[in-house]
Amino acid sequence: MDETAVFLTIAGMTLVTCVPRVVPVLLLASRSLPGPVVRWLSYVPTAVLSAMLFPSLLLKDASFDITPGNLFLLAAIPAFFLAWRTRSFFGTVALGMGLVAAGRWFLG
Repeated sequence: MDETAVFLTIAGMTLVTCVPRVVPVLLLASRSLPGPVVRWLSYVPTAVLSAMLFPSLLLKDASFDITPGNLFLLAAIPAFFLAWRTRSFFGTVALGMGLVAAGRWFLG
């Protein structure tokens, strides 16, 4: 690939990444959104995180796995309850990582 193609690829990727983020900010900067829209948008981060997290918790080798041998799912259950109770992102991640490390150490 020559330098022009690399440059055009990077420029195109920059446009595709930045435009969908900048346009809403520019259009909505001086306006306030209705309450139901703001409430609905508050669920987007949770939905996106769940969509990224559940496949790695529930799938093992491209098959559905909710057996007691699924260490990640076992660690996620108490981490979920900690997140629900405390709303602490750092605490939840630390608990989940600690449980997975302990499970690997003690269970092999």
